Amino acid sequence: MPGTDPPPVSGLLPDGVHESLRPGAALLRLETTHERRGVLDGAWWPRSRDIAAELPGLVSALTEHLGPVARVGLDCAAWDGLPTRLVVDGRVVHIDASSEGDDTVLVTRGGQDLFSLLVVPPDTPPGAARAAMDQAVSADNLKAAGQILVDAAGEPRSPLFGSGHGGRT
Repeated sequence: MPGTDPPPVSGLLPDGVHESLRPGAALLRLETTHERRGVLDGAWWPRSRDIAAELPGLVSALTEHLGPVARVGLDCAAWDGLPTRLVVDGRVVHIDASSEGDDTVLVTRGGQDLFSLLVVPPDTPPGAARAAMDQAVSADNLKAAGQILVDAAGEPRSPLFGSGHGGRT
């Protein structure tokens, strides 16, 4: 029947650099190609450390533009009560926990597409969050996530939600 098919997946997310940013925002510039010049594919600014509350919005946005997300890799120390999987929009998303502490979330679509997103800590001031997110989505960015956060904050900091550095409990 006409109009019942889902819209085709474009492979690109809208460029939101010009938009007002707030906690809970995802700012992404993802290309589903094997040639990537930048270190990161985007940035995400969750509102809290509660992954069950935060991850569904990110996964839904990614799924809308890229197709189903199969797996998400997260730093186990950065999140409260990290499960092994969540159901988002009726689909199971597997969660891989690591102790890397590298200020990123890794998103796997299908069996091969892997995207790396900067995670901006929830308590980051808006100006610093915007600067970090803008840098992360820059096509020519060669900085690691942690360095972007240090540069945006203008001061040394601990890893994502670091021990004693402003992370909410």
